[in-house]
Amino acid sequence: MRISGPIFTPTADPAEWISAVRGGGYAAASLPLSLDSDDATIAAYLKAAVAADIRIGEVGAWSNPIDPDPAKAKAALVNCQEKLAWAERIGACCCVNIAGSRNPAKWDGPHPDNFSRDTFDLIVQTTREIIDAVKPQRTFYTLETMPWIFPSSPDEYLDLIKAIDRPGFAVHLDPVNMINNPARAYRTGDFIRECFAKLGPYIKSCHAKDIILRENLTVHLDECRPGTGLLDYGTFLRELAKLHPDTVIALEHLPQEEYPAAAAYLRKIQKENGHT
Repeated sequence: MRISGPIFTPTADPAEWISAVRGGGYAAASLPLSLDSDDATIAAYLKAAVAADIRIGEVGAWSNPIDPDPAKAKAALVNCQEKLAWAERIGACCCVNIAGSRNPAKWDGPHPDNFSRDTFDLIVQTTREIIDAVKPQRTFYTLETMPWIFPSSPDEYLDLIKAIDRPGFAVHLDPVNMINNPARAYRTGDFIRECFAKLGPYIKSCHAKDIILRENLTVHLDECRPGTGLLDYGTFLRELAKLHPDTVIALEHLPQEEYPAAAAYLRKIQKENGHT
């Protein structure tokens, strides 16, 4: 298991980047380069990462390839193909996006059509188009689990894996995004074990955050820093430790000043679980 998180310190060269990654207490990180970076620069950063034992983390392809506007959907599809090709070029752990949304106003928002059979089929179609354009051999295209679009449960993810039927498709697990009701919120350990039992062989990367169930009606759930909510991190990291040791868990959605405490908490749970 490799902890990752954002690097806020500007870096001018591979040595400064490695120093910043280590300073954050991370063993994985996103490559601070653009798609049009030259081969020599990319090679220098990748060489430095190998020498420092830093895994190249996820590449985000955040966009909406199932947008109801055909032009926007096409642009998003191309973006996903380009980002997957970039992930393949640099050997990233995965390229991650959400499935998208049928919401014309919010690319990652809820919509009545998000759980329709037509939407499921559209996700299968677009994901195949993204993977088939690149045919990745070193990385994977993944869909982050979400509360209001497929996949919002382990079984829905298994259905997608079977329907998409591509070796270049894998799992990006964000358990907090699937904690969308009180039953799951109060039994996160059971739910996490279910996720790993069903999806473990396919998981390439995870997101690390936490969740609070508020008392105001009706159901209201908020993200929070790992260790300050209901997520059973002991179970989460024990299950994650059973996977390949290079599997990445990436901190996200925190104020800059909270990342050190979040990373320290993950390392503390690792140590309590008997892992380093």
